[in-house]
Amino acid sequence: MTTSKKERAKNIIATILFISLIFSVIFSLVRFIMAPVEMPEGHYEKVKSDYLLMLFQCFMGLIVMLLPSIMSKRFNIMLPSTIVIIYYLFLYCAIFLGEVFEFYYLIPHWDSILHAFSGAMLGAIGFVLVDFLNKDEHVKMSLSPAFVSIFAFSFALAAGALWEVYEFTFDGLLGFNMQKFKTAEGVLLIGRDALSDTMKDIIIDGIAAAAIAILGFFQNKHFFIKRHAKLNAQKEEILYPNAGGADVISENSADIQNTVTGAEPDDTNKA
Repeated sequence: MTTSKKERAKNIIATILFISLIFSVIFSLVRFIMAPVEMPEGHYEKVKSDYLLMLFQCFMGLIVMLLPSIMSKRFNIMLPSTIVIIYYLFLYCAIFLGEVFEFYYLIPHWDSILHAFSGAMLGAIGFVLVDFLNKDEHVKMSLSPAFVSIFAFSFALAAGALWEVYEFTFDGLLGFNMQKFKTAEGVLLIGRDALSDTMKDIIIDGIAAAAIAILGFFQNKHFFIKRHAKLNAQKEEILYPNAGGADVISENSADIQNTVTGAEPDDTNKA
């Protein structure tokens, strides 16, 4: 898909997401007004706190969908169109389908699928952030592929943990049940059962982030070796203008390969 097509697809998906969230805000507000305060005895029915959660999530969705634009305009961090499209699709699946259409209850493991999705997406964003710093002329840094992968994994896992803190905080402040510490009927879970949803989410985030970090390591390894060989060759040409450029690039590539893999350098040609 070309850049122009990706931009067009991104704008279309953003428009669909925005309209869906506006519809969801109106729907949840009307249902909040009509819903009972407490669950009637004898049958399950959503109460005001359930629709308050839905309304809150929809408002938050409208705010966070602006994050890519804010990062671009305020901090000059350009996220790839593919990642932005995935981000919009995630919000659509999590809020519009998950909360409004109740996919969390209708589709088995819907929450786990979204956490795997978000863990992978956040890991990819971690790579983008490091790439932005590497290209910034004011930041003199050049990080190894292993370090970048560890950062991307840690970034995704930290973001997942912050999400759990967010859920815990608003569960306590507004009486929500985002961390599933009680059943749909309002029965409080005890001990390990009360922690299972939170820990499952963090573990899935970690697995998805680790998979992206490993893939990113092998992809960055090649570019790291090639880039540093070129930079070192340029330095050698400045210091030793009579030296052969091709030989310098070959030698530097071998040295950097040994650094990445941990192999011992071959000194036979240097004797």
